[in-house]
Amino acid sequence: MAAVRLLIPVLLALAGGDATPRAHGDSFQEELLLSPLRSGDIAATFQFRTRLDSDLRQERVSHYRLFPKVLGQVISKYSIQELHLSFTQGFWRTRSWGQPLLQAPAGAELWVWFQESVQDVDKNWKELTNILSGIFCASLNFIDSTNTVTPTASFKPLGLANVTDHHLLRYATLPREIVCTENLTPWKKLLPCGSKVGLASLLEAERLYHSSYHSQSVHIRPVCRDAGCSAVSWELRQMLTVVFDMYTNGLGKRDWSLFKMFSRTVTEPCPLATQSKIYVDSGYDKDVEVPVHGDERVYALYDLLEPELFNTSRNLNVALKWKGGSDSGQPHPPVFHAERYVSGYGLQTGVINTMIYNNHPYRAFPVMFLETVPWYLRLYVHTLTIMTKGKENKPSYIHYVPAKDRQLPHLLEMLIQLPPNSITKISIQFERALLKWTEYPPDPNHGFYISPSVLSVLIPSVRNMKTDELEGSPLFSTIFPSSDGSSYFMRLYTEPLLVNLPTPDFSMPYNVICLTCTVVAVGYGSFYNLLTRTFQVEDNKKGGLAMKIANIIRRLRGVAPL
Repeated sequence: MAAVRLLIPVLLALAGGDATPRAHGDSFQEELLLSPLRSGDIAATFQFRTRLDSDLRQERVSHYRLFPKVLGQVISKYSIQELHLSFTQGFWRTRSWGQPLLQAPAGAELWVWFQESVQDVDKNWKELTNILSGIFCASLNFIDSTNTVTPTASFKPLGLANVTDHHLLRYATLPREIVCTENLTPWKKLLPCGSKVGLASLLEAERLYHSSYHSQSVHIRPVCRDAGCSAVSWELRQMLTVVFDMYTNGLGKRDWSLFKMFSRTVTEPCPLATQSKIYVDSGYDKDVEVPVHGDERVYALYDLLEPELFNTSRNLNVALKWKGGSDSGQPHPPVFHAERYVSGYGLQTGVINTMIYNNHPYRAFPVMFLETVPWYLRLYVHTLTIMTKGKENKPSYIHYVPAKDRQLPHLLEMLIQLPPNSITKISIQFERALLKWTEYPPDPNHGFYISPSVLSVLIPSVRNMKTDELEGSPLFSTIFPSSDGSSYFMRLYTEPLLVNLPTPDFSMPYNVICLTCTVVAVGYGSFYNLLTRTFQVEDNKKGGLAMKIANIIRRLRGVAPL
């Protein structure tokens, strides 16, 4: 008993010393950005940042406090340098909603940088996709060599890395992936506080999927632990962006609130969070100025860690009442956006067209264009044309990897200079292949999805400003690495394409089977029944017609007549 009594205070002391995450350097931050859009929609961007103050590349971590253990083990086992995974439902309408903070393509997207110590990258990539498929309840196990590429100039590391060998990079998309609550539930379980308290308590699946756009992502990368970068930490950044059509649901009114959007309010911050804030892009409150997309934006700030914020009520419901007035016309077009479509007729050939818009009045800038096309669309590379203002625009860099039937997709990368106030059209012809009947999906007449194009660009800033990734900076301003201030980085995606292929009549085998079974059942069944049935005559004296038919059948069978 004395030993037990002595052990209890020791355990309590150890537990008390481990209660505060700052004691061990690990930290967790949560943030919500509310942005009213000119189209009447409301964009809500959640960001949750978990930092592990240990270098998973050099040391073995046996105990995890805030960082998810399952992801830490995956990073260590498969020697991952960076991992970026997203699940998206819908398409971000850049022309109506403006430039996004971090866009993701429709469906599922995964790109991973492996460490230089990896010997067989393809083996690690295949095993990693299977592991992530089980963690996030997704169809990532369908990623194979037919939809995986190795870009040479796109998807550079976003974290602290000196990796330059592009052979360590793998990129794949599943544009037909359906996002549902099965993907959201494991995503929320990665948070230190789960979805019970904090900003994550607003993430109700019924409201999130009743929206115009929904995207959830996971980004893992090594970052500097301090300003001098004396040590390396690992950052897990979970982002969720949802767009609500409050203008239509509000019967023409642009009023909105947290309760209207999520059917609940914020009751308390996550007790493990060192930062819990809500930013509102109201346009008139000047609590804080943040550089976003090369310009200073003004936001109203609500710090959930301030005690006086929950003094009067345990519920925080941020709301905006629209006082009326008219909008100042249509939304101004963004500085940079793109769109893509398929032209042509018939089921033999077609043309993939990509339109890239540079709406800057006097600045030209280059764009890195990435195109991934499945093998069953056979590209005619000699028909590639790039036209700007009626003239041919020759790319300064081009990298093309041809496809192999049932093995590799097409990969096309180009660096194109966009003149100011211009529209650049990229066109390439293709021919549709005829697949084997076992290679068609369950609904072949729906069509085949083609991965969207990826455009990486450094857009000139309106003001010359430098964004440093400091501990107190908003999370939405530190998504991409800081630059010199004269430009800002952006990655945009076009729409996924839906292409029809020559499809055989899969209903013909069904019709043949039905007809054959009917003939066998009616014809042969009746004949076999007559040959095997035994007839009994009720009246031996007056057999009549029945006895005559029975005797005929008995003679055919070699049996003595009745």
